Amino acid sequence: MSATESRVTRTSRTGGRTGAGGHTLHSTVQGTGLQSTTQLAPGGRSGRLVRAAVAVTAAARAVRAASRVGASWASRTIRPAGALVALAATAGLVIGLVLGWTEWVVAGGISLVLLLLSIPFLFGARAYDVDLALTHERVVAGQGITGEITVRNDSRRIALPGRLDIPVGRGLVEFGVPLLRPGHTVSQPLDIPSLRRGIVPVGPATTVRSDPLGLLRREHSFDDVHEVFVHPRTVALPSTSAGLVRDLEGSPTRRLVDADMSFHAIREYTAGDSRRHIHWKSTAKTGRLMVRQYEETRRSRMAVVLGVAENEFLDDDEFELAVSTAASLGLRAVRDARDLDIVVGSEIPRVVRGRLRAIRHLPTISPRAMLDGFSGVERLESTMPIVDVCRLTAEANERLSVAFLVVGSTVTLPRLQQAALTFPADTAVAAVICDERAHPRMRVLTGLSVLTVGTLDDLSGLLVRGAAS
Repeated sequence: MSATESRVTRTSRTGGRTGAGGHTLHSTVQGTGLQSTTQLAPGGRSGRLVRAAVAVTAAARAVRAASRVGASWASRTIRPAGALVALAATAGLVIGLVLGWTEWVVAGGISLVLLLLSIPFLFGARAYDVDLALTHERVVAGQGITGEITVRNDSRRIALPGRLDIPVGRGLVEFGVPLLRPGHTVSQPLDIPSLRRGIVPVGPATTVRSDPLGLLRREHSFDDVHEVFVHPRTVALPSTSAGLVRDLEGSPTRRLVDADMSFHAIREYTAGDSRRHIHWKSTAKTGRLMVRQYEETRRSRMAVVLGVAENEFLDDDEFELAVSTAASLGLRAVRDARDLDIVVGSEIPRVVRGRLRAIRHLPTISPRAMLDGFSGVERLESTMPIVDVCRLTAEANERLSVAFLVVGSTVTLPRLQQAALTFPADTAVAAVICDERAHPRMRVLTGLSVLTVGTLDDLSGLLVRGAAS
């Protein structure tokens, strides 16, 4: 060992002294820059004070945790009537014993007995095994659903009678569960009446234990939750009127190209043209190279734009008519295997409204997926107006053959014409105004066809009339 190492060792062992009260001492080794730290356990009076402070802090934390757990349990278990009885028991016993009033002691004792008698009714809340089964999870608006609730006692003890609550959307369906022996099963039918369009959650089933006086209550929820897609009502539309486009494979446009199927004209040859497009008969007559020119042919692409702004509809019934109209148009296009884009406005936070633009595309891969998407469409208070939605739709789709705008009765004709101008000039635009107070009619404006429907059944006849004209 070198001299330096020896000095380091001796200094590390003796360089620090323990101060009173068990402090931590530091010592630096001369010439090496090394520092030795020694942590000493507290001792004496100061040590006892530190240990007492640590114990008090731990106890305070345990009390706070227990208080939170107790408060959470009390909020879930004690009903308002139970809280009143508990208050009467506490006040009656305290005042009666302190002041020596017998009446208060009797009242407090009776209240305490009522609380104690209510406790056994809470036992067995987790003894059930509940199975919720629905016959259908997709229905049309106005239809109901049926199902079955199966309750089984999985415990080894007799389960007292109780109640089963099943949330259905914003409503609640209640079932009474009789006394069940161990392993015994009881089944009850579930009948949910007509539902409005939307995505309705059914479940989770919740077992409820409560005493006859309603002082205490204990609940246990299961994880089984079903989502019922309530589709909008739709009407069958003729295939030839889907978008007022009569072609089967494609329709010629005003755009001229050098190679396609729809012949347009003969023009003079320019550098870069393909020689296989040379029209030799015209070349022989004129003495100059002439080539064929075509009109671009494309498969008809259809867009359905549904306005969802709250101020664009008179009431909820008018909005439901608009959703059914848009769904009917989309359903016909999907079944005809057309290229389709269904667009609705997206909710925009108020703080960025006017600075943010957003739209939402509904799925069109299949009729079921599309109708599921329409089930979740709602009126929005903070969203873009129909003109801005159409502008974004036109930007997202380069080659639209026809566009349907489905709006409410509060949207004026000038606004519809402004929305139609956002699409390319070769796009046929048709607006469908949903107004339950109006008679069905069709008007042709500059660059826009306007259909007014009062009921969903008016749509088919107006589209046939529009295709014929």
